[in-house]
Amino acid sequence: MARRAVAGQGRHVDDLVLPRMVDVAFVRSPFAHADIGNIDTSAAEALPGVIAVVTGQEISNRMTPWLGVMENMPVLKSAPQYALAVERAVWQGEPAVAVIAETRAIAEDAAELVLVDWNEKPPVADMLTALDEDTPVLHPDLGDNKMFERVAEKGNIKAGFNQAAHIVEGTYDFARHTGVTLEPRAIISDYDASERRLTVHYGGQAPHMIRILMSKHLDIPERDIHVIAHDCGGSYGIKSHLYGDEFATAVLSIMLGRPVRYRADRMEAFVSDIHARHHRLTGRMGIDADGKIVAFEFDDITAAGAYSAYPRTSIVEANQVLNIAGGPYAIENFHAKTTVVFQNKVPTSQYRAVGHPMGIVICDSLLEKAANAAGIDRLDIRRRNLVPDDAYPVTTPAGIPLQDLSHQACLEKLAETMGLDVLKADQEAARERGVYRGIGFASFIKGTNPGALIYGPAGVPISAQDGTTIRLEPEGGVTCLTGVTEQGQGTETALAQVVAGAIGLKFDEVRVVTNDTDAVPFGGGTYGSRGAGIGGEATWKAAKTLRGQILELAGVLLQTDADKLDIRNSEIVDAETGNSRITIAELSKVAFLRSFQLPDDYHPVLVATERFRVRDYIFTNAAHGTYVQVDPDTGLVRVLNYWVVEDCGLVINPQLVAEQQRGSVIHGIGDALYEHTIYDEAGQLQNATMADYLVPMSAEMPDVVIDHVVTPTGKTELGAKGAGESGMAGVPQAMLSAVNDAISILGGKVSAVPITPEDVLQGLNKL
Repeated sequence: MARRAVAGQGRHVDDLVLPRMVDVAFVRSPFAHADIGNIDTSAAEALPGVIAVVTGQEISNRMTPWLGVMENMPVLKSAPQYALAVERAVWQGEPAVAVIAETRAIAEDAAELVLVDWNEKPPVADMLTALDEDTPVLHPDLGDNKMFERVAEKGNIKAGFNQAAHIVEGTYDFARHTGVTLEPRAIISDYDASERRLTVHYGGQAPHMIRILMSKHLDIPERDIHVIAHDCGGSYGIKSHLYGDEFATAVLSIMLGRPVRYRADRMEAFVSDIHARHHRLTGRMGIDADGKIVAFEFDDITAAGAYSAYPRTSIVEANQVLNIAGGPYAIENFHAKTTVVFQNKVPTSQYRAVGHPMGIVICDSLLEKAANAAGIDRLDIRRRNLVPDDAYPVTTPAGIPLQDLSHQACLEKLAETMGLDVLKADQEAARERGVYRGIGFASFIKGTNPGALIYGPAGVPISAQDGTTIRLEPEGGVTCLTGVTEQGQGTETALAQVVAGAIGLKFDEVRVVTNDTDAVPFGGGTYGSRGAGIGGEATWKAAKTLRGQILELAGVLLQTDADKLDIRNSEIVDAETGNSRITIAELSKVAFLRSFQLPDDYHPVLVATERFRVRDYIFTNAAHGTYVQVDPDTGLVRVLNYWVVEDCGLVINPQLVAEQQRGSVIHGIGDALYEHTIYDEAGQLQNATMADYLVPMSAEMPDVVIDHVVTPTGKTELGAKGAGESGMAGVPQAMLSAVNDAISILGGKVSAVPITPEDVLQGLNKL
């Protein structure tokens, strides 16, 4: 994909033009909560170029609704959801009517002519009052506005606090935001009635998941659904879900018997793409006289929107907050509770570094408060509490198993890489000039490669395993077909390296095919940083199997023991001397075109399929540092430098990993300083344009130094973990740490993410 992208030859859904294809636009609710009365479509239907106008009721008659729940979590609640709103709309932007026309422009014009009798109702707008008695219940059949609740505990929290020499408290707010992918969601559904076959072109992460969901709700056998995931302009988890407007596009294609294309515009994306990160965490921590953590507890409340998202649900983020918090530290007494509530806003769900920023902040920020209370250096208090690198396996305070991590080594390498003495000297010199700079830190674990126990017992159609098929071609090259997908992170390049290295081929002789359910083995796609850890391991195993088949063939052809042969640089060589015996290209020609040269009873296979999965997670760990400058008069924060030391196991391609991590850090800077979907009391989104929703641009990007500690995971032969999300995970904590370090000398403090200029000025008591 890299070559295609650099050459401007990427193939996106928006580039496709199919015969008889039409476009759909949606009439979306202008209210956060409203009953739907009469719908007058006559004016829209009369507009030249309009093919059809279809209501939510008509769509619902042709497919089944869904529930965003998990079988292994009976306390999780959600109401039935339809592709388009039927009797009422429950968030501003929920689609209610589909308008199909010859062009998108005509469909949009016609959508404005559809008259809907909206009867506005009081919304559930504030998550902090969602469970109050006088707050309306969003889904009356569910009894209340609580979607989910979970408690995690370890040891005796009361006894722990009783032995504390210092106890600190804090409340941390995280603002709701969304992904802002470079390419908005796009899908083309093409139903062929003669073949009774549905072809779906989409830009996303999990083509086999899409096929399962379409089959389940449209009553079409999976084998008759072909999903092709084209080049994807960013995803970040946004495109690992299936949305109502995408379901509706498939139904419309079946109804009309022709290809139907839906392309979200940017404003639609803000009110339809899943949101994330809306949390308030209140906690406290106790340390003893030696600075050891003796007790840690917190409550987390989060708003999940109007429904639990499908199929990945709206509670995984809240669950991960509990799982991640305190993960790097030896904590014996722990108590945490998370509560997820319904709200008349866009559903929330899994988004890059799911739950991690909140779990990291609540622990590390309190730990730094405790360090200040006890007069202990912020890095030193980490040294006293981090799980020793030789202590694994261990579990997190919430009971999640960990192994093969390196917190101490990462922290020491971070301190060395940052050059802390030089930074502290610069910080002091700057303060003498009236310039306020701060140094920030974060230490954390990152869950990657979700395993079979994560989704299997939940009963949701998400595969935790992945498969790879590798075959030798007649000209001597190798084709690798893999279930993991490519969204620009370099999957194709990394897997080609794995294949070339495992077999002994030249890199250019490996072709990787992804993203097509008719071609590749069944798999989960790419989510949770699983491309290398799961897909790479399946590919490694398949490549080794094919290597054995090639050497067996070579042994037969050369009349020698296969164990005495090796493959190097696409040649069969004598293992001991390295002398060339036959090229792979020549061997392939014999196998496929001159097989008369082989014994009659020997039939080489030369194709291998292998699958791989883990049971729970493959965790990584990292230590982050940053250096920022804060203007106390304007509240503006400028990031001067950022450092990452991560242990992501075996690094297959250093450049790909480094750029993934740099991009993730910049994404995290948006999380920490800029991004916030702002709603008013009526549930109306106030900043659904790129003029009002801020993201980091080139001027906001600091130098990002990437370094590694390498501890291969023992769960795979390859040893690779995940690398695409941890950059984002640690940035909010590092930024809070640095900004507070900068303004503490002025008596200021901040505790909200994003850290806006208003937050800084309020923290300094200037607003």
